[in-house]
Amino acid sequence: MSPHTRRRRTIARHGQLHSPGPLSQLLKFIAIGLAVVLVSGFGVVSYIVYDLSSTVSANAVELDSTTELPPDISEYKGGFNLLLTGVDTCEEAYAQYFGDRCTGADSEGTLNDVNLLMHVSEEPRRITVVSLPRDMMVPIPECEDAEGQVHSAMTKQQINVAYTDGGLNCVAKTVSDLSGQEIQFAASVTFGGVIEITNAIGGVEVCLASPIKDRYTGLDLAAGNHVIEGITALQFLRTRHGVGDGSDLGRIGNQQQYMSSLARTLISGETLGNVPMMLKLATTGLDNVEASTSLADPMKIVQIALAVKSVPFEDIVFLQYPTFTDPADPNRVVPDKASAESMWDAINQNAQLQVTHQNTENDGVVVTDPATETPADGTTPDPAATDPAATPENVVALPDTIKGNSAAQQTCSNGNVR
Repeated sequence: MSPHTRRRRTIARHGQLHSPGPLSQLLKFIAIGLAVVLVSGFGVVSYIVYDLSSTVSANAVELDSTTELPPDISEYKGGFNLLLTGVDTCEEAYAQYFGDRCTGADSEGTLNDVNLLMHVSEEPRRITVVSLPRDMMVPIPECEDAEGQVHSAMTKQQINVAYTDGGLNCVAKTVSDLSGQEIQFAASVTFGGVIEITNAIGGVEVCLASPIKDRYTGLDLAAGNHVIEGITALQFLRTRHGVGDGSDLGRIGNQQQYMSSLARTLISGETLGNVPMMLKLATTGLDNVEASTSLADPMKIVQIALAVKSVPFEDIVFLQYPTFTDPADPNRVVPDKASAESMWDAINQNAQLQVTHQNTENDGVVVTDPATETPADGTTPDPAATDPAATPENVVALPDTIKGNSAAQQTCSNGNVR
């Protein structure tokens, strides 16, 4: 079979396992218990003894990363990258919600339809989350799946088939090769996992500038603010017909609105610095995701939370990987390498990022906070205008081909009825 025709056909929509030995796990539990005693008191220890053993996954995915991980639950030191991918697995308990996707002609295989690379810098801490469009055509490296079958490399293929080839590790290798970033942590979450995790968080407030009624996902929300969780949150994150121009690119903006609101909620409520609360959320998360071995215990998640708990909203930026329409297929996109290089250069130099793109009716969201919106003349906002003492040493205005927003901006869904 030709290496260019091997992949599962998808609808146009514009690893190795590691099993720790029982002795090493026992020593890890003892070490974690001691760390918790020193940091958080005896109240957390009873929770650890009761619940931790069920959250350390024996089937965690080994990534191609050599980074050594710290042994305690203090703040994670240095910068790191975390890959989060949403896969369209149809678990039996939730298949009723997804119709043809779980029972029709397109129900075969598992696709990584949401791909987020979160870069957390060293001091001063900044967070940049880059969304990679699922319809982007990219090279996919040689990958080995869980059964030991090796899948040959591809020079050009839709990014969302990487999980089909080799699971989470193949997605990590694909994104790492594309971005030039080493990925220390990775996790994938299913439809059902999103439902359970959003329930554990207690809901996230989202804003709709206009109503969304999407018959494809079943989402029906009026204009205004809504606190969503469970199946409604999943429908909101999955909708693309209901926002902007109905494309995956518009859907990304809608997802970023959700993530911005979630970031503000977790930081403003001091959730990320609350070790017992984060342990419980981490436990729920690990019960509902596939994680890399580097992320396969709740204490590591707490370390990451402690590292980002005080990042200012203006330094939490959500970007969309820049693309062009694929000349070979108008329903696909290809990387805009020049704009992407500017983006990664700014991220790597730990600059404060300024988004200059002006949203249009085709985008999934509209900016509703004029105080933080880029001026219509395209000039870069002056951070010193509101607080001269807080002016960062380096500010980079990104090319206007890169869409996104910071958590300091209020955005609302650009809804429509489909």
